[in-house]
Amino acid sequence: QVQLVESGGGLVQAGGSLRLSCAASGRTFSDYSMNWFRQAPGKEREFVAAISRSGGIITYADYVKGRFTISRDNAKNTVYLQMNSLKPEDTAVYYCGAGVVFRSTPNYWGQGTQVTVSS
Repeated sequence: QVQLVESGGGLVQAGGSLRLSCAASGRTFSDYSMNWFRQAPGKEREFVAAISRSGGIITYADYVKGRFTISRDNAKNTVYLQMNSLKPEDTAVYYCGAGVVFRSTPNYWGQGTQVTVSS
């Protein structure tokens, strides 16, 4: 089992920045690729970004490319999502997920952290 705990969400004005963190415990963190997803009210959960086990491969959804940056620190068992130039449409609950296979559906999920961007 892998336990994931997100933090760093909050309320921010459009154009602002937030940094989300996801701390992992349980099994070996570096055995898993890590992902960020988000879910807005009334919408399905959607992919945001993914990073491979070593951090050497990164991919983003088109709607966050150039604004968001995913990174990981395997020594701290933590994955991050730096979010810049936030827009009201970025408002959602953000979830981190740990997956055995890169870009596959995560095997483990955190509880989510709310991000609200005001206009």
